[in-house]
Amino acid sequence: MAGPSEPAGHEALPASARSTPGLGPVFLIVFLDILGFSLVLPFLAEEARTTFGTSELTGTLLASIYSLMQFLFVPVWGRVSDRVGRRPVLLWSVTATAVGMAGLGLALLHAESILWLFVARAASGIATANLGTASAYIADVTKPEERSKGMGLIGMAFGLGFILGPGIGGALSGISIHGRTGAAPCFAAAGLSVVNLAWTFRGLRESLPPEKRSKERRSLSPLNLAAARDAFARPGIANAIAVNFGITLSFTVLDQTFRFFNKDMFAMSPLDTGIVLAFIGVVAAGVQGGLIRPLAKRFDEAPLIRAGTAIQAIAFAAIAASPSYGRPALYAAGALLAVGNGMTQPSLGAFVSKRADPRAQGATLGTNQSAASLARTFGPSLGGWLYGAFGPRSPYLVGALGLTVALIVALGLARRAPAALPADPSR
Repeated sequence: MAGPSEPAGHEALPASARSTPGLGPVFLIVFLDILGFSLVLPFLAEEARTTFGTSELTGTLLASIYSLMQFLFVPVWGRVSDRVGRRPVLLWSVTATAVGMAGLGLALLHAESILWLFVARAASGIATANLGTASAYIADVTKPEERSKGMGLIGMAFGLGFILGPGIGGALSGISIHGRTGAAPCFAAAGLSVVNLAWTFRGLRESLPPEKRSKERRSLSPLNLAAARDAFARPGIANAIAVNFGITLSFTVLDQTFRFFNKDMFAMSPLDTGIVLAFIGVVAAGVQGGLIRPLAKRFDEAPLIRAGTAIQAIAFAAIAASPSYGRPALYAAGALLAVGNGMTQPSLGAFVSKRADPRAQGATLGTNQSAASLARTFGPSLGGWLYGAFGPRSPYLVGALGLTVALIVALGLARRAPAALPADPSR
């Protein structure tokens, strides 16, 4: 784990600021966000299909509305954190996450209309739109040469969230409360967020001292095209965000149809699906928490991004073929997918961070995460439509094609960041 140090592109912090930041609470915030998201993967879309009588497309739209809210609010919270500091934004997000997950549990328990599930998922998406802020926190306290390691911490939180979340969600989803299932995992996630709030309030220290904060009053409109243009104007960032968009779009075509695929092609239960997803999470955590460090020492981010994208394209094709070869083939393809994704995600975050304006880390990394959230908005519905219209294998073949396109774009990424990038003089 990368230790506290001076933010990239800034002059040395005062002693009080250097000694305060720590990455542990940020890791826990991201971990519990992903845990709350992954808890519902093994059952929510299928619960909508069976309990509320929806189509595959409508079931996957529950993930789309969640990601749409993240797309709209990730850059908002990033810009707010550039002005007021990272800690207030992250504390707010933890509080709102607890409320959102409790609301989803209540909707599953009492709602007669699926509309309330959409309301609850929208609220949770707004609450968890904090990945840009968390990434900026890590950028504040890591040196450029350690940035991949620091971003790997977020990747490890993703991996661990996917290890525990699907298995716990699959196991708890069968618990019946007043004749309904699915609420127990949501209440468990809300309880964990309350514990996290206490931990974060005590342990999270500010990483961005007042003298380093942006003084410019930026618009808090979710669709701030000026902020996006500022980010895209930095060399290499537009290409990296496009690659991230393509990877995320393909990945979310999978994760929201995976339960349908497992049930229809392998006759798996929600717990079985959770175990497969947990296995993928174990591999991803191993790559992002361990393998990425020695790889980052030997290679720049660009070749790691290209290699990881190519591996994921192969993995998607293997998942499409897996019903012909049985469950072991599904597990093998999932492991390959985790390896590729574990290489690309921290490398993309580090690539963008090194090229961002030092006084707009939150805004730039928020733009990157917002693009990923936009991909997560379209990916689930695209996957649900493909699944219903063209059959169970079609989302994964289309995902393989999307990753191939992302690989072509990744070939244009420069190997090294410029030696020094001037800050925007207008800031």
